[in-house]
Amino acid sequence: MKHHTFETNGVAANIAVIVVSKGRPERLKQLIPFLNAQTLTPSQLIIVVTEKSDADFDLDDLVDKNINAQLAYAKPGTSHQRNIGISLTLPSTDYVVFFDDDFIPSKFALEGIARGFAEFADVNGMSGHVLADGITGKGITLQEAESLIASADKKRSADVPPNIVAHTAGLYGCNMAMRHSAIDGLEFDERLPLYGWLEDIDFAARMSGEKIETDAFWGVHLGAREGREVNGEILGYSQIVNNYYIYKKGTGRGLRLFRLGLRNFITNHLKSLRSEPWIDRVARSRGNRIGLAHVFLGRANPENILRWRDR
Repeated sequence: MKHHTFETNGVAANIAVIVVSKGRPERLKQLIPFLNAQTLTPSQLIIVVTEKSDADFDLDDLVDKNINAQLAYAKPGTSHQRNIGISLTLPSTDYVVFFDDDFIPSKFALEGIARGFAEFADVNGMSGHVLADGITGKGITLQEAESLIASADKKRSADVPPNIVAHTAGLYGCNMAMRHSAIDGLEFDERLPLYGWLEDIDFAARMSGEKIETDAFWGVHLGAREGREVNGEILGYSQIVNNYYIYKKGTGRGLRLFRLGLRNFITNHLKSLRSEPWIDRVARSRGNRIGLAHVFLGRANPENILRWRDR
């Protein structure tokens, strides 16, 4: 296939979009039209799933013909699937973008990312502006997301110079972009298995250059529930032990990780008295307690969850 530089409105870049998914084919089909509609066409779309049922559709029928799209298979786990995605990017790639399968980007997102990296020479990693995040509640519908994005697009197009909202130590995995050159030789830590809790922070901390949150690109994280929390106990365990592992590894700030773990511990236990229908707070709380015990007993290991993931 002939490779060329993709350009719009004076912005030129080869951007590879990587989406990893498991058990949510409808979410993938829902996302693809928003990637087709980008004002800066992605040079690659790499979707990494775990089995055929994860993407039970013909990719060629759904994806714009100008996009080099491919479907890859990998063992389950956010870190491993993302690593497979990175390994498939072309040498000519300028930027790599990770979108969750339930993140809906503005049509200006990729153009904004290219403008952001052009504007901020010392920045190697960016998280965009999340207009709304359904992960903090019961979730956001696609219709609600489209309305929020349409409103934001009217107020501010990608032609407006981007701003740095904050300098960060990590990136937010649902929408993060990196210079391809900055992640050469880097891999997501596969000792953070399955959902991978905090693998995005760990990866970004090992990447050179500045990391920022920016308004250069925006979208909505639906926070879709299906396929996300198969076992609340193992997620609760990861909420404690992954924090400790990253702290010991030196890729996370101790105070921030402590506060995050404490907040999850308190929230899960308080809300277990009257849990939300879409979250198993009792199981999360139990996993939190097991994780905390393992930390004190010197047995904390993120991979312990693999021993009871199918319970």
